[in-house]
Amino acid sequence: MSEHQHTALRLAAGGLPVLPLRAGKVPFGNCPTCAKNACGGRPNMKTPGPCTCPAPCHGWAAASTDPNVINSPTWARAWWEAAGVAYHPGGAGLTVVDLDNPAAIAWARASLPATRTVPTTRGEHWLYRGAMQGANGVRSGVDIKSTMAYARWLGFGTGAMTALPDAVRALAVKQPAPARSVAVTAPAMAGGGECPHRTPTYLDRGIAMAEQRITDARSAVHATVYRTFLAVLSTHGRCGCLTDTHTARLFTAAQAKGESARHCTDAWTNALTTLGLNHG
Repeated sequence: MSEHQHTALRLAAGGLPVLPLRAGKVPFGNCPTCAKNACGGRPNMKTPGPCTCPAPCHGWAAASTDPNVINSPTWARAWWEAAGVAYHPGGAGLTVVDLDNPAAIAWARASLPATRTVPTTRGEHWLYRGAMQGANGVRSGVDIKSTMAYARWLGFGTGAMTALPDAVRALAVKQPAPARSVAVTAPAMAGGGECPHRTPTYLDRGIAMAEQRITDARSAVHATVYRTFLAVLSTHGRCGCLTDTHTARLFTAAQAKGESARHCTDAWTNALTTLGLNHG
């Protein structure tokens, strides 16, 4: 048994989901069974599907606390080739604030509650109890690693771990990226009548209902956001009713539930494509 495998088993016994890292601090590539999401992972959403393959695939989603998985023949070979051990912080109810340089560390010391600290090659990892949506580049030299992310295991660190503060959660709530215009050229309405969706009350009520649907989501947030975008576009996407203000409202509601701007853009683009509205 390799040293990395031994470390992984010890961490998994403590409830920390682990996975092997190859050189460059990146996960092992997808196995053939799971290539191109053949096992059910949803494209562009980075969400694992119903994969039962024992190989270390899907990046962060491969992390496991099951010793049978960690000791499986495929994983055993990966451990011998691995350059390190990674873990899924969100899977253990943790959030890592990754501070990449001295300036970022100085900012954290002035702005965030003290917590457990782990030295890294160039900076520090600050660990908090509580999970949230992971996000990169929340400010210069600062990444957040929690759900849908992995962090390299570098030791237990020092200091007492404190509860995840609102100051860290707020870092991941960004203003939405400029929304792609969804005004499209559609065939003229029969009889040359004016589009009924241009009634301000009708459109505003529809957007408000879509915002509420996203806000009320308690699970499957990715799927809810996509389905909501699809419903809005199927009703209002062919007549040029929607403006950047409307799409920004939807993106803001999604990001308040933990979605990143990139995921919002992906879901919007996928909905456009599904409806045949994405004309390049």
